[in-house]
Amino acid sequence: MAYFKDLRELITVLEANQKLHRIAPATATDTEMMPLVRWQFRGLREEERRAFLFEQPVKNGKKYDGQVLVACYAASRQIYALGMQCREDEIYERWVAAQMNPIAPKIVAQGPCQEEIHIGDTLLAHGGMDEFPVPISTPGFDNAPYLTAPHYVTKDPDTGSHNVGVYRAMLKSPTHIGANGIENQHLFIHRRKWREKGFKKMPAAVVLGVLPNLAFCGVSALPYGVSEYDVAGGIAGEPMEMVRCQTSDLLVPAHAEIVLEGEIDTEYLERDGSFGEYTGYIGRFKMTPYFDIKCITHRRHPIYSCFLSQFPPSESSKLRQIGSEGVYLKFLRHDANVPCVRDVAFHETGGSWQYCVLRLKKSHPYEPWQALHAAAGLSPLQGKILIAVDEDIDPWDAESVNWALSFRLQPHRDVEIIRGRVAGLDPSGASPDSPDARYPNPPHGGSAMLMDATRKFPYPPVALPAREFMEKAKANWEKLGLPPLTPKEPWCGYELGFWTDEEREESRLALSDEYHKTGEKVAAEREKG
Repeated sequence: MAYFKDLRELITVLEANQKLHRIAPATATDTEMMPLVRWQFRGLREEERRAFLFEQPVKNGKKYDGQVLVACYAASRQIYALGMQCREDEIYERWVAAQMNPIAPKIVAQGPCQEEIHIGDTLLAHGGMDEFPVPISTPGFDNAPYLTAPHYVTKDPDTGSHNVGVYRAMLKSPTHIGANGIENQHLFIHRRKWREKGFKKMPAAVVLGVLPNLAFCGVSALPYGVSEYDVAGGIAGEPMEMVRCQTSDLLVPAHAEIVLEGEIDTEYLERDGSFGEYTGYIGRFKMTPYFDIKCITHRRHPIYSCFLSQFPPSESSKLRQIGSEGVYLKFLRHDANVPCVRDVAFHETGGSWQYCVLRLKKSHPYEPWQALHAAAGLSPLQGKILIAVDEDIDPWDAESVNWALSFRLQPHRDVEIIRGRVAGLDPSGASPDSPDARYPNPPHGGSAMLMDATRKFPYPPVALPAREFMEKAKANWEKLGLPPLTPKEPWCGYELGFWTDEEREESRLALSDEYHKTGEKVAAEREKG
């Protein structure tokens, strides 16, 4: 099956799979739209969540020639899998394969993203950014509408390699927006390089309404120098089609809905915020780069798409979770030479950023530390809490992980604190009224805790009925028509190395109703005490 050509094909697939709500009534972008979508993340199970297509966005009586699409990429793991064109259990295999087998894009002469071109006098005549129905994400707290899924395209001036990263953007005027991120992210590395070469402006583009494969790559921690376009081609199994911008030589997806072309100032920063952040707290203002729009191109009747972010779980936390898990899994297994890593789990409650669990099939006592230090070294931003667990622990299930932390770890022996980390938007890094709050970097805010919660020696068996009895009970459960089960690991008892033949025999006698033989034996072994 060929990959989606555009966002409109994705909408058709979502609808066919009953994963889309069409909202026909007029909906206010500033006060009604995002609160409505938010409710499914605060009141529904993940598998019940859908994308929302608002067919009549309005703002203060103004109607728009276009629609708003929210949560189309990752409202749930099921929707993410639709974007990957695979089953849910194939997502990580597809992620690793795409990184190992990238496909470079191909340039085409023209594309739907340039059906309309607004430049020069026509840019403001069409309203600039006011042409599009950009919602307020956290009404009552955000200080402006923000682009939450702006795929910033920049280029390394030395290598010419394109980078695509998502940096939320505050609307400041019809032709002036922000570019909010952290200093060592790739757009900021490019900006420094352009400044060091004497350029006061860096060419950039912002792409809105991209295909899922590029959205998945844009929010993931791919290594510096790896083009998101190439990995997105690997996900699709075919090259992405690109057109050149009207005002620069940057390449942008030919089938995107909207493209903003312009420049990022390399000398000055501007205030950005307040805005609801991925941490679940309102982020106070900080000084960030800004982007001046010189040209806007878009499809006819464009669909404005955005991520639902802010309080986790959210669409952006699901995007970061799955993308980061795929990137870290490939890195640990293939680049860091830790093949014992079976799974990587970023928990959404940590914004899919701060709380990470590594599931290992351990064969040596040093492997957990090798995996933990390698994971910590991939990014100074991700992984404030890193935990290694055995293969019988479900790394995505907090109860299973907490069981391992409680009974397979001793703090004095199995915990290490490392410094030199970036706290980023984490409000624990510094008090909001501290002068360090805007830049909570080391030594003020950043550290990580590495925990080896694997078994260090043989354990007695897990205290649950053995597999054969649990499997028979499950069959009986279903035969009785009891509510559907969602098994949690562990769901049966099993040996963990410390269990004698005598203990096995005594448990067999108990099942044979011969427990009295064990009673006779222990009576004969009676001791004074």
